[in-house]
Amino acid sequence: MSTDPDDKALARQGRIAALVAAATGLFWIGAIWAGNEWDWTQRTRALFDLVALAGFAFVLIVTFRIWRARQKNEG
Repeated sequence: MSTDPDDKALARQGRIAALVAAATGLFWIGAIWAGNEWDWTQRTRALFDLVALAGFAFVLIVTFRIWRARQKNEG
């Protein structure tokens, strides 16, 4: 295992991305369940869908930045 500070920072960012992805997925499942259970309006359900979409977009952006940083370190 490398002790390079850049590698540790990238690993930390990867863990954060994984936690955000898992939390967003659980949040979205909970929001869908709550919307069905308590008969929320479509507008409210769309709001929670947009929040989940923002969480997944964050994960995608962070993952892309990690990939680009590793590409730069190798070359």
